[in-house]
Amino acid sequence: MPKKIRQLKSMLAKAGFSKRPGKGSHTVWTHSRVRKSIVLAGNDGDDAKPYQEKEVERRIQESR
Repeated sequence: MPKKIRQLKSMLAKAGFSKRPGKGSHTVWTHSRVRKSIVLAGNDGDDAKPYQEKEVERRIQESR
């Protein structure tokens, strides 16, 4: 079962990422130790796409 967008946002916040709004349902997440930012598209109740889950996990690993 895919994670929800709200779960990915929570994981990023716990890992120390900062959020800023984007256009529409997009949010941009940045971290001081990670070069590339993450853009999450979708509302909180939407299912996350597999590529979004992989990208979030990869960026959290880079931030450690």
